[in-house]
Amino acid sequence: MITEILQQLYAETVGRAPASITELAASGSNRRYFRLAGMPADAGTGASVAAETPTLIGVSGTSLEENRAFLYMAAHFRGKGLPVPQVVARSADDACYLQEDLGDTLLFNAIEKGRTTGVFDEEEKALLRKTMRLLPAVQFAGADGMDFGVCSPQAEFNSRSILWDLNYFKYCFLKATGMEFQEDRLEDDFQRMADVLLRSSSATFMYRDFQSRNVMIRGGEPWLIDFQGGRKGPVYYDVASFLWQAKAHYPESLRKELLREYIDSLRKYQPVDEAYFYAQLRHFVLFRTMQVLGAYGFRGYFEKKPHFIQSVPFAIENLRELLQEPYPEYPYLCGVLHALTELKQFTDDLQKRRLTVKVTSFAYKKGIPDDPTGNGGGFVFDCRAVNNPGKYDRYKPFTGLDEPVIRFLEEDGEIQTFLEHVYALTDASVKRYIERGFTSLSVCFGCTGGQHRSVYAAQHLAERLHRLYGVQVVLIHREQNIEQTFPAR
Repeated sequence: MITEILQQLYAETVGRAPASITELAASGSNRRYFRLAGMPADAGTGASVAAETPTLIGVSGTSLEENRAFLYMAAHFRGKGLPVPQVVARSADDACYLQEDLGDTLLFNAIEKGRTTGVFDEEEKALLRKTMRLLPAVQFAGADGMDFGVCSPQAEFNSRSILWDLNYFKYCFLKATGMEFQEDRLEDDFQRMADVLLRSSSATFMYRDFQSRNVMIRGGEPWLIDFQGGRKGPVYYDVASFLWQAKAHYPESLRKELLREYIDSLRKYQPVDEAYFYAQLRHFVLFRTMQVLGAYGFRGYFEKKPHFIQSVPFAIENLRELLQEPYPEYPYLCGVLHALTELKQFTDDLQKRRLTVKVTSFAYKKGIPDDPTGNGGGFVFDCRAVNNPGKYDRYKPFTGLDEPVIRFLEEDGEIQTFLEHVYALTDASVKRYIERGFTSLSVCFGCTGGQHRSVYAAQHLAERLHRLYGVQVVLIHREQNIEQTFPAR
C-alpha cells in the first residue's frame, strides 16, 4: 500500500508518524503525490515535543527509471545551488520517496490574472522575468558534471527522440481528428525537421517540460519541479516550451520582453547571435507545439483528462499564428497543419473567441444604446461639439451616409479632427482585445438626432476597423433602422 510505505518513510525520517496524509491533485503523469503533515508542537503530547514536525511531499511513481532520474537530478541540481526540492528519503526500490514541501503556489496560478485577462501586472511580470533568467543556469550549470546516462527514456535529444514526438503528434492527435494525409510525404518532412533541429545540438541540459505548471513560487522566487524527463539537448527547446505554453496565453509583447531577459542571462554562459537564435527558435516552437498537441490528444482524447482537452484550442491558436510566416523547409507538413487549423471543430471554437466590434449611431434624446452582451464598458463618443449640418434645411432630408452631408462634414473639417482622436483610442483597444482573446467591444456615437454626425462617424469607424484588423464589425444606425455586418476575414 503506497500510503503505508510513505508513512513508514516519514516515521523513519522524522522519528514519528505523520498526523495526516492527503493525496494531492493528479498531474499529467502517472506519478501520485501526497502531503504528509506533521504534528503541531506540543499538540496533545505535553512538553515532550519540542517543535512541530515537518510537512513533506510523498511521491509514488510507476516508472523506476523515471524516479531514479529525478532522484539523481534533484541531488545534482542541489549541489549546483539550483532551487529544487530536497529529497529526504527514498524506498529501497526507489518506487517511493519524500521531498521538501514547496507549498501550493504554482507559477501558473500566480499569473492567473494575467493569463485570463491578457494584461500581466508588474508582480506577475517580475516572476516571469526571474524564471526566464533562471533557465540558462539550469541549462548550463545543471549540465556541468551531469551523468546524462541516468536520463530516461533517452540520454539526449536526438533524431530518434524527435521522430518519436512527431509520430506521437501524428498518431495521437492528427489521426484522431479524422484528417486524411499521405504518410510518406509527412514522414519526409518529419525527417527534414529533425535535421533542422539537430543543427543546434549542444552539451546543455534540456528540461524538456519547462513551463509554468512545473515552476513553484516560494518566498517570491521560482523553484523547479518535474524535471525528470530532462536530457542533454539544445537551449531552444525550453524557451519554446515556456513562452509558447498553450494556456499561459502570453501576449506577443510580453514574449518579446521575456526573450530579451533570457538572452541577456544566456550571454553569461555563451555568445549569442540573435538573428540565428530567433531563426532557429521558431523551428523549435513549431516542433514543441506539435509535440504538446500529441500529448493533449493522448491525455485528453484517450485518457479523458479534461485539462488537456481544454488546452487544445489554445495550442491550435498558437499553430495558426506560427503558420502566418512560412516554413519553406516543410512544404507538405505545413499544408497539413494549415488544413488542421481549418477543421470545423477548431474554427468553431475560434469563432466563439473572435472579437466582434459593435458600432452604433444614436440620438441622445432617445437614450444611450444598451449592451446586450452584459460586458458593459466600451466607448460612447459625443459628436455634438462637431458643426451640425442638421441645422440647415437643405441637409435635413439626408443622413451621414449621403454625399451632401459627407461633403459638408469633410469640408468643414471638425469631424476629421474628432475622428483622429477616436481612432487613436479604438485602435489601441482593438489591438489589445485581439491579443487578449476578448470577444466583444462596443463603440457608440451620439448626436442630437442620430442622423448626420453620429452616422458619419460610426460608418467610417466600422469600415476602418474591418479594413485594418479584419475583425467582425456589426454596424447599427439605430435611428435610421440600418444594420450592416462586416464579417471577419
